Amino acid sequence: MLILEGAQAGLSWETILKRREGYRKAFHNFDPKKVSVMTDQELEILIQNPEIIRNRLKIYSARQNAKVFLEIQKEFGSFHTYLWQFVQNTPIKNHWKNFSEIPVKTTESDALSKDLKKRGMNFVGSTIIYAFMQAIGMINDHLVDCWKY
Repeated sequence: MLILEGAQAGLSWETILKRREGYRKAFHNFDPKKVSVMTDQELEILIQNPEIIRNRLKIYSARQNAKVFLEIQKEFGSFHTYLWQFVQNTPIKNHWKNFSEIPVKTTESDALSKDLKKRGMNFVGSTIIYAFMQAIGMINDHLVDCWKY
């Protein structure tokens, strides 16, 4: 999810979803151990791959972020344990009535973003991290009249 959220920065989510399988192939089925040891040569080849977003910084950040991801797993026992501390191990369920009420970032996403950056991750700004938190179920921003609320 972090690779996809980072790739989405500045683009539509639909653009990334259409390339999800390309990302899966390019980044070893999102295996962080394999991605963390990808060579510069492998990453440079990906810059020519039309199945993904061919942005050098985003492509190289996948390797860097995989390395940090593995360090976090080692330190906390799991990436899950690390992430959920930012919401006190309970999903945040907001009560929005209109889309205009939904924020693009929060103090929780600010804190997680800041910590990930401190650890060396890239493309993990607060807005990207807020979308990530929504996508993985840490934050429920469904409107109160939505059946998924």
